[in-house]
Amino acid sequence: MANWLRISSRTVANHIKKRMNKGFMGGAVHVNQSSGLWWGLNRGGPVSDRNGRHIDPLAWNRATFLCVQRFKSTLAEKQHDSFLSSDSDDDNQSVDFPGGKVSYTSEMSFISESSQTRVPCYRVLDDDGDLISDCDFQQVSKEVAVRMYSNMVTLQIMDNIFYEAQRQGRISFYLTSAGEEAISIASAAALSEQDIILPQYREPGVLLWRGFTLQEFADQCFGNKADYGKGRQMPIHYGSKKHNFFTISSPIATQLPQAAGIAYSLKMDNKKACVVSYIGDGGTSEGDFHSGLNFAAVMEAPVIFFCRNNGWAISTNVSEQFRSDGIVVKGRAYGIRSIRVDGNDALAVYSAVSAAREMAINEQRPILIEALTYRVGHHSTSDDSTKYRQLDEIVYWKKARNPVNRFRNWVQNIGWWSEQQETQLRNSVRKQLLEAIQVAEKTEKPPLSELFTDVYDHPPSNLEEQEKHLRETVTRHPKDYPSDISV
Repeated sequence: MANWLRISSRTVANHIKKRMNKGFMGGAVHVNQSSGLWWGLNRGGPVSDRNGRHIDPLAWNRATFLCVQRFKSTLAEKQHDSFLSSDSDDDNQSVDFPGGKVSYTSEMSFISESSQTRVPCYRVLDDDGDLISDCDFQQVSKEVAVRMYSNMVTLQIMDNIFYEAQRQGRISFYLTSAGEEAISIASAAALSEQDIILPQYREPGVLLWRGFTLQEFADQCFGNKADYGKGRQMPIHYGSKKHNFFTISSPIATQLPQAAGIAYSLKMDNKKACVVSYIGDGGTSEGDFHSGLNFAAVMEAPVIFFCRNNGWAISTNVSEQFRSDGIVVKGRAYGIRSIRVDGNDALAVYSAVSAAREMAINEQRPILIEALTYRVGHHSTSDDSTKYRQLDEIVYWKKARNPVNRFRNWVQNIGWWSEQQETQLRNSVRKQLLEAIQVAEKTEKPPLSELFTDVYDHPPSNLEEQEKHLRETVTRHPKDYPSDISV
């Protein structure tokens, strides 16, 4: 006989102490400054079979108030004999349905389209970088904190220099992480090198944390022979097998179902690792977002879906994308434990991802994280964001909610950082980047033949014909093609 879940209500203590000074897109969001992370999920209680016999529930995780043990899918074939049964008085008021017992009611009541209050946003540091009293967060060592800040500064400088290189016509395209530096760096710091990353395109900070060099970044953007993608991809589409970082692809959200499948393979192999897949708020409007989450939930795959809700999907505001309370509430619809976190608070992101990773691996379950942040820069070098949003809005987030400045205040206030270190770091990173760009520009481009390799073991005749035609065209019109490419 199937084991059914009896769900009991519980209250989340120490709720919200204050609101954000300025509301996030879609309405004001409470900031959780209580002594714990707030995880939105199906609230769990004692687990019993339908005869009332107690079954030991899962141990509660230290970082969550609530926990639930799912019905085991291996018992699905046993459900048919209990469907619509009425062996007791209790069964007259409920129905045994696949997935659990459902109570009857004589009152016709529709579920509200949204709750009265928005899901609170967990954070550790206030806007000035001061530690909030009585907050619950994962402690970081001086070494980790300084490395996190150094990487955030490096990412910031790298974005500025490569952006200018594109404006000078030295590379064809670029996309910055301005305003979102804390998300990629802090989340990467909370993960293990064995955890597999499926990025969207605004996560170079994860690669930077894992040891991808500035020269490797430059080689990819310039598409030379040292580029692991052999110059086939547009700039910022990084990838590294060494660092468990899947190559970025332009189609939006396609990585989410893939992440669920990869996570399930880790589960089958009993690996103590998880998958982390990043997505923007715009990507949640794609069908792959929903199929990826549902797949992961049903298969109980150890994957973290990390959504960067920066308020804008290129030129589309989140209020024009969906009517729900952001992204975090979507997790519950699929039976996924979820949390909303301040994406501009490096300590909050680090703490939330640390707890999420522990739950994903130890409990073999997916987790959804929504990070509220703001894209300070243009969507890409092909975009002018002042055409669809106010300049004062951009300035406000760049100055008042800057994640790099906030984290610097914290590490400096506790004596782990100084003005002298700041100057040395910025000068050193800038020098290294300029040198890397010079080397990348001088490095030879991949030969023309690389356009036709690595797909087929034996190229088909139509591909061979295309290669022949291209070579003939280059030979006839040499001035129309780069001279540094070997034909």
